Amino acid sequence: MKILAIDTSNFPLGVALIDENKVIGEYMTNVKRNHSLKAMPAVEQLLKDCDTDVKELTKIVVANGPGSYTGVRIGVTLAKTLAWSLDIPLVPVSSLAVLASSGRYFNGYLSPIFDARRGQVYTGLYRFRDGKLENVLEDRNVMLTDWVEELKNYEGEILFVGNDTGIHAEAIQEALGEKAVLAPFVSHNPRPSELAYIGMGMEESTAHEVLPNYIRMAEAEVKWLEAQKSNEE
Repeated sequence: MKILAIDTSNFPLGVALIDENKVIGEYMTNVKRNHSLKAMPAVEQLLKDCDTDVKELTKIVVANGPGSYTGVRIGVTLAKTLAWSLDIPLVPVSSLAVLASSGRYFNGYLSPIFDARRGQVYTGLYRFRDGKLENVLEDRNVMLTDWVEELKNYEGEILFVGNDTGIHAEAIQEALGEKAVLAPFVSHNPRPSELAYIGMGMEESTAHEVLPNYIRMAEAEVKWLEAQKSNEE
């Protein structure tokens, strides 16, 4: 069983190929480049380096958000196209869950962070139990100040992980004190091999069933709906 994982949902770009219980190859960058131009070439290069024909793939796993609206669309579209053309299953995985997996060996709760601007973040609360990632509080778009207040209700340390953690580090530590643990920078990039691993154990979908999970509408969509509502009035 050869599984291809694709993550373009945020700034980092990652693709991975796993076969049963072995990571055959993994490619990840965190540089300012256009995912729409780099994602497919990254997949092609990975398969070439791993001496794998695209027809050998048995499943596609994709990080379907939340994150960058454009980034999420690129990854999901690419994954849907591959899954449809190869007639193989497609599995969507929360981008936040993939990031939370960076804290696999942390003995406590995990709060992955993607900045959503204006004091808001995309986040959720996770933990590992018996080696499996568990979602404690569902993914959401929330004001960071409200989020840390809610986390005060949980006992034990909480690991905050993600490239955007630094933006909110002061507010997090001020609210939670020693309870808050900031992950080292080497843990901030979501690993595509972790994405593949999570997707292995999830229910399979089809290319037609999988959709981006933005959690909230893009600002342009909100303004359009407001304009439509005004016109109706």
